[in-house]
Parts: sequence; structure tokens; C-alpha cells
Amino acid sequence: MDGQVLTAPPRGSDHVGGDSRGLNLFRADPGFRDLLALYLTREERAHFWPHLDRLGALAGGDLDRWAALADKHPPVLHHRDRFGRDVQWIEHHPAYREMERIGFFELGLHAAPHRPILGWPTGVSPPVKFALHYLFSQAEFGLMCPLAVTELAAMLVLRYGSAELREKYGRRMISLDPAELLQGAQFMTEKAGGSDVGANELRAVADGAHWRLHGDKWFCSNADCGVAVLLARIEGDPPGTAGLTAFVVPRDLDDGTRNAYRIVRLKDKMGSRSLASGEIVYEGALACMLGERRQGLEILLDQVNMSRLSHGMRAAATMRRALHESLAFARSRRLFGRPALDQPLMRRQLLQVLIPAEQALSTASYGGDLLRRAEQGSNSALGLLRIVTPVIKMRSNRDNVAATGKAIEIRGGNGVIEDWVNARLLRDSFIPVFWEGTSVINAIDVVRRAIAKAHADGALRAELHRLLGEADGLPTSYRERLQSLVDRTIDFARHVAADPAREKHARLATSALYNVLSAVLLAWEGCRIAAAGGDARRLVMSRFVVEHRLDPPHPLAMPVNDDWQDGAEILLLADGPIALDRASALVSDGRGA
Repeated sequence: MDGQVLTAPPRGSDHVGGDSRGLNLFRADPGFRDLLALYLTREERAHFWPHLDRLGALAGGDLDRWAALADKHPPVLHHRDRFGRDVQWIEHHPAYREMERIGFFELGLHAAPHRPILGWPTGVSPPVKFALHYLFSQAEFGLMCPLAVTELAAMLVLRYGSAELREKYGRRMISLDPAELLQGAQFMTEKAGGSDVGANELRAVADGAHWRLHGDKWFCSNADCGVAVLLARIEGDPPGTAGLTAFVVPRDLDDGTRNAYRIVRLKDKMGSRSLASGEIVYEGALACMLGERRQGLEILLDQVNMSRLSHGMRAAATMRRALHESLAFARSRRLFGRPALDQPLMRRQLLQVLIPAEQALSTASYGGDLLRRAEQGSNSALGLLRIVTPVIKMRSNRDNVAATGKAIEIRGGNGVIEDWVNARLLRDSFIPVFWEGTSVINAIDVVRRAIAKAHADGALRAELHRLLGEADGLPTSYRERLQSLVDRTIDFARHVAADPAREKHARLATSALYNVLSAVLLAWEGCRIAAAGGDARRLVMSRFVVEHRLDPPHPLAMPVNDDWQDGAEILLLADGPIALDRASALVSDGRGA
């Protein structure tokens, strides 16, 4: 790849076929800005608004072009250097390095919670961090993994490491200096233990004050990182998760030589192709214990809420970019002699991208607010996170696959051509479905642990009723309908959790919880935003969730009254705001209202 020039092909001014390249993705998303007004403090909004605006322009411009190049030129593993020495190194395309420069050193996304970035005097709050993730991810999904795992690995080292480990590695993992930064990672997956972490077989053998690792890790993203956090079993410790210990493994030793492990190969992935994910064999690699012996699972779970919610926000970002593409296409096309947006089936397809995108944005934004409150000492927020995070992770990432696929159908044949971003969005959408637990693992987490063990369903019921009570201007009939759906949904989830034989319905219960959570949040947000003089469209979106995902009519029954939907679709796809009285009339009309 030497000598390649970092350029993009010229673009015509007429945007034949319509796409979102060149769009400022912050300015083009008024719903996102409305939510920032709800979840950011006044000081945060004043400070970060210009940074978000700049990032929105980058995401629709240079970042997008670099992402396309890095996707077409994935990393290459070299096993020897030019002098013939057995020194492994991974070559990245210059476009990837440009994205690293923006993500790590200009924005400092890897260090955002841990130190001042972008002129803010402290580490940023979860809502601010997720807002930055949301815009960056609309251009590039692959690099968000190194940015996120460096942040989380640094958190674990700074929280559980000795003073020596914090100084030696933790400080450098949050550096903004390219000469000092150590990128991080978490290598957990093994052949024997993917979702079942307790089956992991990597062995740790004592070597004085340190440890030596022997065995394999099967799926290691950011494979050439400077520091990895992983789990291994010390010889003699019990099987299962109770016997796992966390370790810090540097790439380079104090004398400058490489640690004793090999990257066997890089994965040829269908998505996140810019990201170097590999298989690693440990051949006596030097490691330092992190935390206490057999504390590994506790340390691993300490970062799960943050990671799962980050995946929810990134799913929202991918779906939002797919929506931008679909709207640009639809607004540029005529079908059968009429504008595409005048076609009822085209509008229906666009709503099938818009609604799940907004559900994911609302739930992830709410999750970020819960994280902020939990960090400030709220036990109720901490309890809600126990059930909300696996619910969001499970459903939003599955919706992402369907929505990006729908956006390809909207574009038509060009959607599967790699000249357009749609194919990359779809390929990328499959990858996070498996990270931080598959849909099965997250659904089991909801019913077995969050409900059956922690009884978090009671806290969720109370929270959703509280939000409905605070939604000033919400029509009484629709409030009562949502209250009934909250109770029916949580009763069903509790019913599934009460009997192991019903666990086959865990994903259905988790999906229902996600949909009722998002329906309530959208209604609450719409009323709150409208009360401040803004757009009530999220209240209308709430009814789409109810009618199509929570309480749909029988598929063969003629709709009692869906005239409301035709008008609602036109309003939601238009640029102008929707007044609260109009939104209230739309949610009060028809079946179940």
C-alpha cells in the first residue's frame, strides 16, 4: 500500500441518485439536537455545540471519505520487518491513520471520561461522550472499537490497577500525545468460550512478581494495541467464571522487545473491515495481575453497562446515516411520474428506517443520562441500568440490521453497489450484534438476572409510570393506553422470568420491554420538547411504535382507522416542526386511543 495518495474521487454537483455525502450530520438532525437540550446541562450545550457542529461536518465530509477508503483497503499483517527480523506489525491505510488523528488526538474520544478534552475542564459526562460517538459513528464504525475499548481498558487499569500499573500504563492510555499514547483492548473471546466466558482456557503461571500466559485468544479487536486487558485462569483455580482472574498484558516489554505472543492471522470480516481483529497465541507472555485473584468476572462486568449503551448509540448512528441516505434518494427521485415522497409505500419504507433509528437514539440517550445519575450516586439509576442496558443492546442492534437492509431496498440496485455507503452500513450492522453478548445472552441476562434475581422490573415499571406522569400535555386517552401497555409488558416479562421452561420467550419479552420503554420515552420527550416551544414529532413517533411493534392489529384484519397514519407519515418526513396540539390529535385518534 506504499505510495497510495489520500484522495477521493471527484463528485459532481448534481448528486445523481441522491446521497448524504457533504451533509453536516449535526445540522441535518434536529431531533438529535432536541434531545441534547433535554439531556445536556446548559453549560455543556454552550461549550460543546460548536464542537458537535464541526464533527457533524467532518462526519459528512472527510471522515466519510476516509472511512470508505479504509474499508476498501483493510489492514495487513506483516510477520517480518524489512531487515528480516521476526517482528510482527500491522499496516493500516493512510486514511485509517487520518481517522485515528481525529478520533484519538483532536477529539480525544478514548480519554473523554478520564481527563479534560476539547477545552472542557474535566472528563466529560456520558451524555456528552455518547453525543460525540453518535456523530463519529455515522461516518466510521470500525475505528469506534479502538476508541471505545481503549477508554474502557483504561478505566479498568485506573480503577483496579496498582499505583505502578496506573502510572506505567493507565496514564499513557488516556494520553493525547501520539508519541505517548498506548491504545488498549479487551481480549476475552476464546474458541471454547465465546458467550460462555467461564469456559475460557487461557492459563496463567506464576513467574516471580508477574505471570506468564499460555494459550489462545480467538477474536481480538485492535490486535496491535499497546496494552490488553484479558481474563485467564491461574493453575489450580476452580473452573467456570469463579476461577477467572484479570491481567494486563503489554505489547512491548521494558527493554523494548516484544512480549511473547503472536498474532496468527487477521480476521477477514464482512464488516468493520478497517479494524484489525486477529487471533493471538500466548507463548509465555509476561502479564501483570489486575485487581485481586479470581476477581476477573467482576472486573469484566464493571465496564458492561458503558459498553452496551455505547453499542446502542452506535446502532442509532448507523440507522440515522441509513435514513439520511434514504431521504436524500427519495427526495431526488420521481417514480411513475410523481415525486417518490408522494408514494405511500415509499413513505412507509422510510418510516421503517426512521422509527427504529429514533427508538435507539431515545433509549441510548436515556441510558446515558442514567449513567450520569449513577455516577453521581443515584442507587435508583444504578438499579435501572441493570435492566435497561441489556434491553437496549439486544433490540437496537437487531433493529440496525433490518433498518440498514431496508435502506438498501429503498435505494434499489445501487444499494448493493459498493460505490454507495449503504452496503458498508449493512455489513457493519451485523458486527455489534455479537459484541458484549449476542441477542440470546442479553435476553437471558434480562430474564434470569435483571428480573428473576435483581427484581429490576419493579423499578422499571415505577420509572415508566413516573415519566408518563411528567409528560404534560399528553392526551389522557393515550397516557392510559401507554400505562396499560407498560403493565402488560412487564407482567409478561415477569411471567417469562418466573419459569425456566418459558425462557424460549426471553427475546420476545426483551423486545417488548425495549418497545414499551421507547414508546414512553418518545412520548415524554415529545411533550417536554414541545413545552419548551419545540417540536412534538417524537410524540407522533411514539404511536408508530405502539401500533406497529407493541399493539398491532391482526395482520389479516382491515384496519379500523389508519387515516391518522397517512397524515402522520407526511408530517414526520417533512422538514418543519409538528405542533403539540397536532401531535396530540394524531395519538388520540383511532384504535385503542
